[in-house]
Amino acid sequence: MAVKTGVLWNKGGPEAKPGPFVYNRRNAVHGPRICNGSGINQSSIDSLGGRTFRGSRDALLQKAIEEPDLTWRVLSTLNVFRLFVCLALLVQFFAGGDLRIFGDAFPKTFATTVTLYLMFSLFWSYALSRRSIPLGALAVSQTIVDIAAVVVLMHTSGGVSSGLGGLLVVFIGAVSLTLPIRYPATLAAAATLAILGEQVFVALSGQTSNYPAAGVLSAIIFGLALAARPLAKRIQASEALARQFGIDLKNLSELNDYIVQHLRESIVVIDTGNTIRLINSSAMQLLDLANPSRGQPIDAASKAVGEYIERWRVDTALSSHPEFGIATAGSNAQIKAHLAPLGKDSRRDGPVLIFLEDASEMNARVQQSKLASLGRLSASIAHEIRNPVGAMSHAAQLLAESDGMSEDDLRLTEIIQTHSSRVSHIIDNVLQLSRRESSRPERLMLRPWVEDFATEFERTHDLQEGELTINEVADDLEVRMDPGHLRQVMWNLCDNAVKYASETGGIFVELQAGRLQGQQGRPFLEILDSGLGVDPATADRIFEPFYTERSGGTGLGLYISRELCELNRATLMYLDRPGGGSVFRIVFADPDRWEAQDRQ
Repeated sequence: MAVKTGVLWNKGGPEAKPGPFVYNRRNAVHGPRICNGSGINQSSIDSLGGRTFRGSRDALLQKAIEEPDLTWRVLSTLNVFRLFVCLALLVQFFAGGDLRIFGDAFPKTFATTVTLYLMFSLFWSYALSRRSIPLGALAVSQTIVDIAAVVVLMHTSGGVSSGLGGLLVVFIGAVSLTLPIRYPATLAAAATLAILGEQVFVALSGQTSNYPAAGVLSAIIFGLALAARPLAKRIQASEALARQFGIDLKNLSELNDYIVQHLRESIVVIDTGNTIRLINSSAMQLLDLANPSRGQPIDAASKAVGEYIERWRVDTALSSHPEFGIATAGSNAQIKAHLAPLGKDSRRDGPVLIFLEDASEMNARVQQSKLASLGRLSASIAHEIRNPVGAMSHAAQLLAESDGMSEDDLRLTEIIQTHSSRVSHIIDNVLQLSRRESSRPERLMLRPWVEDFATEFERTHDLQEGELTINEVADDLEVRMDPGHLRQVMWNLCDNAVKYASETGGIFVELQAGRLQGQQGRPFLEILDSGLGVDPATADRIFEPFYTERSGGTGLGLYISRELCELNRATLMYLDRPGGGSVFRIVFADPDRWEAQDRQ
């Protein structure tokens, strides 16, 4: 199988194997058809000019030469010229008076001939539009009438000296482009005989004849008739080749578009104004776009990507490989983008090619590897570390209860117990993560659930009134998540909010919920605090295991919280709070869509 600019040929035989995409001359895409630009099946074998072509490009060109399209166009154009000549002759005849240029010798015969010639031309216009008469018969009949009419008009206007004989050069030269070589030669001979016959008639009538001028005109007609056919072949071959190249380019364009649209990689091309010029189906699916977004701003497809590109164009220090967390209507996507400038010298102010990569699958594989490692580590911890730590803590407790301990010794035993408790807490978190069971999601009305949770959290942490508040939460807002997992996530986030908020001298934690992008978006629940916030340089690392900026922290709380959210098809993300503080947002999966997918 050979592929040449989008058209498929089977060089090994007459049977053509269909490719995944072929473009035919009617601009339609068909899988099982082969397009060669002329509607010829690839299995056909043409014997033209003593040569046999099997599925070759020469066969396509030779077949195109024999197509009647060019002949019809030439005859139509020639008939328009014929109509113009008739009308011009009639106008000069009736408007010229005694100063007529043509027709002075025999005015009545001249007018009658021009009128009949015009009627023939009108009839041929109708026949050409309907294509009801065979092509060869139409071309020959037109030329015969042309010869007769022009010779008569020439005679009625004073003979060869009138110049009307030059019209035969145009008519016979044009028709020579459309007919095989034997027809133009025959028609040229007929024209020559007619011209010379007219001169003989003039001589017999006692008038002065002009045989040299008639001979020159006849020679010109003959030479043009014989030379026009090779020229016609060249014109037709060039036209056929141009047509084939046009089809090849259309094939290549369609094939390129087909490849781009079916790439597994997500591709978006934007211009200097951040307007989408190209987006493939993979990118539309990744960004959860229902309709093609060509011609729309990139912000309409993804606000996060659009805002980053605007800053990236201005700030050359920003990376060309950012990562975004995007919550769509159907899924949660962690998208990694690769920005490739298309402008001159890779300038950022020109068009940009954007590769979008869904990191969820890679993250899932990495996560499985992490969990497997943590599972093996947790087994070792359970057997090798937990018992010695418990023994040290118990020994320190007994030592502290013994008599004769100084204050310094009691302080040392307190340090031992504190750090033993911390290590034991780390072990409990790791074991909890490795033994995590599958989720048991339930449909929950969010407002009553949040109120019960807030009451329990306030009592447990002995919070004062106003330190934990519930903002607007719609009464009909419903989510789907494992209640135990949701409670554990909320407890970790609220506990962090209370601890971080206390560092600023006062505790103020808010809970609020709603829907993304209006009433039809996905539900979310936010925990807002008034603490110091998170350093932007390390904001991307706060969900990594064992990463912490707080003394005494284990670095597993946020990691476990995100894992529990992803187990329930939800997303946990961090947002910087304007004015200071932090916002942690849980974006739940749409409960109706999730249940529909589970039923499938």
